[in-house]
Amino acid sequence: MDIIRIQNMSFYGHHGVEASERELGGIFHVDVELGLDLHAAGESDAIADTVDYKAVYELVAEVQRGNRFRLIEAFAHAVAEGILANFEIEQVTVRVRKASVPLGGLIDHTEVEITRSAR
Repeated sequence: MDIIRIQNMSFYGHHGVEASERELGGIFHVDVELGLDLHAAGESDAIADTVDYKAVYELVAEVQRGNRFRLIEAFAHAVAEGILANFEIEQVTVRVRKASVPLGGLIDHTEVEITRSAR
């Protein structure tokens, strides 16, 4: 299986467990790894034989914009399910990072990684 990676897509969103997080919002970073066979795309050099990166970005942006998740786990799951439903791939891994998490101390970010396969 080959991999396409789109890394560090950045969004401002209103997701979080705490009401203040949902009200004020914060920065979220998303990576996706798409598992598929890229042999045909390598030979043809045609976008029709691969996944359009812009379309994937737009799907992630729409999932982020159209929802207010309490958990980044749910955010990652929704992105994965959306990608699997809209693109011909075998597997997707989604990582969502959240900065400024109110844990009572200084941290860089929290991150969730999920992997889902086509059924």
